[in-house]
Amino acid sequence: MSKKILIISASPRKGGNSDLLCDEFMRGAQEAGHDVDKIRLSEKEINYCTGCCSCVGGRGTCVQQDDMPEIHEKILDADVLVLATPVYFRSMNGQLKTFIDRICPIYSMIRGKDVYFIVSAAGGKLPVDSTVQSLRVFTNCLSGITEKGTIAVTGIWDAGRVKGTRTMEEAYMAGKNA
Repeated sequence: MSKKILIISASPRKGGNSDLLCDEFMRGAQEAGHDVDKIRLSEKEINYCTGCCSCVGGRGTCVQQDDMPEIHEKILDADVLVLATPVYFRSMNGQLKTFIDRICPIYSMIRGKDVYFIVSAAGGKLPVDSTVQSLRVFTNCLSGITEKGTIAVTGIWDAGRVKGTRTMEEAYMAGKNA
């Protein structure tokens, strides 16, 4: 059965390591017949949450005028969410955190989705583990989420260095089996 998959790439570098892993996930998912949309947060206008609380009450709207309403619709429509980030100081980067903060108007409406995490780190296992934990803090606020897997590469810094690693194959296979 075909699924709608939404990939959120927080890499500020097009062709960065986490972004390339997203592309491999997408390639596998498309080959499996799934409908895949990839959003690069660096190419979107997403303002910071101001804490005005206008969205409180489940109306699903924010007073800010940016690209988030379009992304909200795609999130609600998706069967599978893929959250991808490079590691910054043992956590997700600012682009992904800003995006997550702006989910507030619809977070109570996000239900029954499969979720994958994609993480790239110059450091080792500890930065990946702490980043995945910070992503779980977010997904634990949602209802009926099933964590399907983490695709992580460590020990790389330069953009594109993930090419040729077994992690690229892991990303492809995760997409193919999503």
